[in-house]
Amino acid sequence: MGLVSVFGNDVHTFYERLLAGESGVTLIDRFDTSELTTKIGGQIRGFESNGYIDGKNDKRLDDCQRYCIVAGKKALENAALGDHERSKINKDRAGVLVGSGIGGCTLFHDGVESIIKRGHRKITPFFVPLTSTNMGSALLAMDLGFLGPNYSISAACATSNYCVYAAANHIREGKADLMIAGGVDALLVPLGIGGFAACKALSQRNDDPQTASRPWDKNRDGFVMGEGAGVLVMESLEHAIKRDAPILAEYLGGAISCDAYHITTPHPDGLSFIPCIQKCLMNAGVSVEEVNYINAHATSTLVGDVAEVNALSKVFKNTNGIKMNATKSMIGHSMGAAGGLEAIVVVKAIQTGWLHPTINQFDPEPVVEFDTVANTKQQHEVNVAISDSIGFGGHNSVLAFSSFKP
Repeated sequence: MGLVSVFGNDVHTFYERLLAGESGVTLIDRFDTSELTTKIGGQIRGFESNGYIDGKNDKRLDDCQRYCIVAGKKALENAALGDHERSKINKDRAGVLVGSGIGGCTLFHDGVESIIKRGHRKITPFFVPLTSTNMGSALLAMDLGFLGPNYSISAACATSNYCVYAAANHIREGKADLMIAGGVDALLVPLGIGGFAACKALSQRNDDPQTASRPWDKNRDGFVMGEGAGVLVMESLEHAIKRDAPILAEYLGGAISCDAYHITTPHPDGLSFIPCIQKCLMNAGVSVEEVNYINAHATSTLVGDVAEVNALSKVFKNTNGIKMNATKSMIGHSMGAAGGLEAIVVVKAIQTGWLHPTINQFDPEPVVEFDTVANTKQQHEVNVAISDSIGFGGHNSVLAFSSFKP
């Protein structure tokens, strides 16, 4: 596992701060927010590539690619695949599938400013390649020499889960032995904040940033923008055993679907999301009764939170023994990276037996019958966990994980 987050670039530290119930949401100081209605976000500060990217490239890349490369290389280190170990694997059968919802947003924003203020001749020649959503995966593969499947899926906030699902299928179908899979986004620029504020999706609780992201709370007023990257190294069991890999968890299965309903709003009845959950469990070969932990999408929007819970409640009719938490309550919504970071959270929960709290649970919606691990971490032995992500455009995705039992 590898990540770049508002809590740093170390998986253990990231999870410890989540368990402590810390909020990474602050006032944005990267640019002038005085004209914006939303002035808060899960802003990453002091990011350095620490030798994971050579100096020349580090200066020209967008944060979207920088986060991707650092998270990918840290995941390989975590998987005992340093330079020497990577030389022993078949790189024709090693691939990268790290998606992005938007791509190089800072370069895009700067390009727009350049053409308006100074004319088209001042646009950087890297504008097109480095604003593309595929370039994080491409650059990471170039750096590693991985010659297998390489592309980017862009499915808005469900991007990471779509990538993990597709990467797993490449392995299951025998087209790859190993895949780096997950998502990345870096949208904390004026265009990103201004655009989401324009469609009234963001919290405006600027006077109290740390309580702004409050999934399932009656007084929630929108989500908080975050940023980062979260990726997994996935491989076939045979390949992992052959190289004596440190196996952290087992990917059981997944599913994807589309509401075909609205550009931003999920279907209120979960018309496509409910069968997506059911198909995930079928693909994973587990029953409804075996699931006892849900890492929810839970962005803190008025419509989305309730629609998601309504759908989950129709699948998991007996909520006794099921714990459900919302990572976004602490780090905000990192868009295409969210599912990748939340997959890491699920694996850490499986490993440690501790679930992080859902903070800012002041006045919960009565429709939520699940135990949301409100405000304080809880011990919980995870049997089967699911993590769901829902994206603009009606993209639904669900992944299932469990501990690895040899």
